[in-house]
Amino acid sequence: MTTRIYTHAACMEHKPGPGHPESPERLRAVLAALKAPGFEALQWQDAPLGTRDQVALIHDADFIDQIMDNAPSRGYLVLDGGDTVMSPGSLEAVMRCVGAACAGVDAVMAGEVDNVFCATRPCGHHAEPDRAMGFCVFNQAAIAAAYAAERHGLTRVAVVDFDVHHGNGTQAAFYNKPGMFYASSHQSPFYPGTGSRNETGVDHNIVNLPLARGCDSAQFRARSEAEILPALRDFAPEFLIISAGFDAHHLDPLASLELQDDDFRWITDELMRIADATCKGRVVSVLEGGYSMEGLANGTAAHVRRLMAAA
Repeated sequence: MTTRIYTHAACMEHKPGPGHPESPERLRAVLAALKAPGFEALQWQDAPLGTRDQVALIHDADFIDQIMDNAPSRGYLVLDGGDTVMSPGSLEAVMRCVGAACAGVDAVMAGEVDNVFCATRPCGHHAEPDRAMGFCVFNQAAIAAAYAAERHGLTRVAVVDFDVHHGNGTQAAFYNKPGMFYASSHQSPFYPGTGSRNETGVDHNIVNLPLARGCDSAQFRARSEAEILPALRDFAPEFLIISAGFDAHHLDPLASLELQDDDFRWITDELMRIADATCKGRVVSVLEGGYSMEGLANGTAAHVRRLMAAA
């Protein structure tokens, strides 16, 4: 038993343009970190292609058609005012993201591996049911959670998101679904402008933890312990999806939180403890943001090292 990494070379072919922060270099940094000494026990597997039916668990049919019918064979397709851009390799990349997350759910549910990390890109948590935004096309974390419920008959599935940006897409998908839980820690006020504490969902199934600019390790840990972790424990998920963004790292150029490498180990450890208690350690983690190559690599290494400790 071990931690499995799903990735695919096609995820390098999403190229939103020169100077765009969501570049292939991000995934290269992640993969280099996970090939370093100490990670030899990881099990590597190519991410399969996701299916339209999987995407349709979260996204509207018209939106799926828009993406699939207009994916460029050359040049660019701009989806979100310039932030979210598709290139000729983008459709396969986003479908590999979906396939990785859903295959991870299947592998963990079948007992093939203890847990999974999806080293894929682009990120997904800003993609709402009917639109792409914030570098994200399809929301693979939300899709994986819905897939766990639909394919495996689970009634309580959680997504916990520690990316520096609020995952408005996941919140929108889960807001009126009491069997789906979403918790997010994020810088606020900040893009995309959602994620206030009074956004609580249909049955208090949404927990938002806005963090002020400059929030450090002590504040992050204390507030997570007081707000997110008890709510997750009370929800008692049967499966846990992690939206693992590393742009809250103090080195990140696009944000202003002050988290250190060890904070990503710490939050992973806390989440794994709850997963061990409520859902037999069933965890699939999905890469989200992170735009300092050093911060992204170090944060990912700390996160995956803790996943491996559970295996």
